[in-house]
Amino acid sequence: MEERNMIKIRIGEVERELGSADESWINQQINRRRGDGQSVCVRVFIKESDLDMILSTPACASSGNGGRPPRPHELQILNLWNQQKLNEPEFTGGNVISFLKQLKYLR
Repeated sequence: MEERNMIKIRIGEVERELGSADESWINQQINRRRGDGQSVCVRVFIKESDLDMILSTPACASSGNGGRPPRPHELQILNLWNQQKLNEPEFTGGNVISFLKQLKYLR
């Protein structure tokens, strides 16, 4: 059975597929945690034809790295992640939303 392509986002312990993670939900999840004084962990899971990636913001517990240099397509996505400042602790919901919107053009 073939695995289907998917993108999921997890904020804290709450996970949704990209299609059901709208802008207000993303902002709500991040702002609520920050308002409670928590550090915010956002992970984006990308599983598509030539991609199998997990991207994490700095507050997430380390899951290790891929163990090999990124392929060109993966590198484009990593560069977008960094351009959106998702590799920095003070990212915003807007950074996450912008990343997800631009991601569709790199797939």
